[in-house]
Amino acid sequence: MELPVLKHTGENTGRKIQLSQDVFGIEPNDHAIYLDVKQILANKRQGTHKAKERGEIAGSTRKIKKQKGTGGARAGSIKSPLFKGGGRVFGPRPKDHGFKLNKKVKRLARKSTLSYKAREQHIIILEDFSFESPKTKNYLQMLSTLNLGGQRTLLVLQAVEKNIVLASRNLQKTKVIASDQINTYDLLNAKRLLISEHAVESITKNLTQQ
Repeated sequence: MELPVLKHTGENTGRKIQLSQDVFGIEPNDHAIYLDVKQILANKRQGTHKAKERGEIAGSTRKIKKQKGTGGARAGSIKSPLFKGGGRVFGPRPKDHGFKLNKKVKRLARKSTLSYKAREQHIIILEDFSFESPKTKNYLQMLSTLNLGGQRTLLVLQAVEKNIVLASRNLQKTKVIASDQINTYDLLNAKRLLISEHAVESITKNLTQQ
């Protein structure tokens, strides 16, 4: 697949870039995408939820009433879950929600997502660029000239450019990452992918090496 290379001002450079079929043209594997997104979201969970059980409640341990003769059920502690202020039965405990996923599955998921984006023609290739100053209006102007205003975008650069990152960080629907930081969730979350020329080479190299 060939795509034209555009300047960040929206002008066509007259050049085209060939996208690798091994990365941008494979038959997508939906299950690999599902597993990778599931792992990414699971790893984001803090897992710090906690409720006190009866052994952790502050309170007296004395027997609150005699065993027999009251006509009611036996009660040995005020910290029982049956009473107000008592401990919780089988409450949540801190845990790690993350799980292991093979590198080959994660690589397949990223290639599958990129192939979907290429098939839907949601990829725009940009000539390498930088901003002289970190101004949000510069980034907004770029999105406007590319007819991407209001759309959720992901800009992938060969290496993180400080001024570009600072210019975009106040915008809710934009994200800027380096080519070695791409993941399936970010790729799926973006409506349009903006990829610099050298970033295409890096992505292809990273996803085709064994």
